[in-house]
Amino acid sequence: MKPDVASRYHARMQRVLVYIDEHLDDDLDVDLLSDVAAFSKYHFHRQFTSLFGISIHRYVQLLRLQRASYRLAFDSDPVLEVALESGFGGPEAFTRAFKLHHDQSPTSFRNAPQWTRWHETYQSLNRARSAVMQAAFTDNDVRIIEFPETPVAILTHQGDPKLLGDTIRRYIGWRKANGLPPRKSATFNLLHTDPETSEPADYRLDLCCATDRVDANNAGVVAGVLSPGRCAILRADRKPHDLRPAVQFLYGDWLPRSGLELRDHPIFAQRVTIYPDVPEHEAITDIFLPLEV
Repeated sequence: MKPDVASRYHARMQRVLVYIDEHLDDDLDVDLLSDVAAFSKYHFHRQFTSLFGISIHRYVQLLRLQRASYRLAFDSDPVLEVALESGFGGPEAFTRAFKLHHDQSPTSFRNAPQWTRWHETYQSLNRARSAVMQAAFTDNDVRIIEFPETPVAILTHQGDPKLLGDTIRRYIGWRKANGLPPRKSATFNLLHTDPETSEPADYRLDLCCATDRVDANNAGVVAGVLSPGRCAILRADRKPHDLRPAVQFLYGDWLPRSGLELRDHPIFAQRVTIYPDVPEHEAITDIFLPLEV
């Protein structure tokens, strides 16, 4: 398949994945989704499975389960409400599917998520999404700004990135206890290491929110400051849990062409809109690359 033909083919498949994201609560049958892709309904199922290595039915099922798992882990909605809104037709069907894929009931997962199994469950889903859902950035998407000094409350995750969810849960609890929800206090992540290239024990990510007051606490949250200075900024959306394409573009494409130099400060991200305040597919993240003056 020629490159331009392959690109158009993948774009049609990406249109399907975007449609699923935006209509996850709807009846997503093969006839409808084949129309979205403008493919024959007689072949679409095989085309989807061949490209992504996962059937369309399983893809939708895993996406609904993943959404529910986020709500169970990071939100306080009642388990019954999550089950009723899961898209599985009722609490019993949802519980059966959840236990099958997580080896935990929804209530058990809420109390103590088994993150290693969680990551295993969604590997095929993440591979499928990565196959075509890659943002196409250009140099025109990058702006240069002066980032202001910003006092923050910091909770550091050091260790296996698969266990980051536990640190996030602890940080969410601290923020709620201190009246600092994302809609009132900007959310930042300092990306000290790359989980793809660093050993699990060496992985570090700082969870931050904007505040000038951090009282003594048992959560491990400490006061800190995001340093002021010149930054390149790139906006990423649709995949809030995977910032690699945006980071790789800044480092590998934009920076060499810019002629600019980096200053000694980790790259960081601001979660402009964040789940569950907005649907996951509407989440927006700004990536900041610190530059020398």
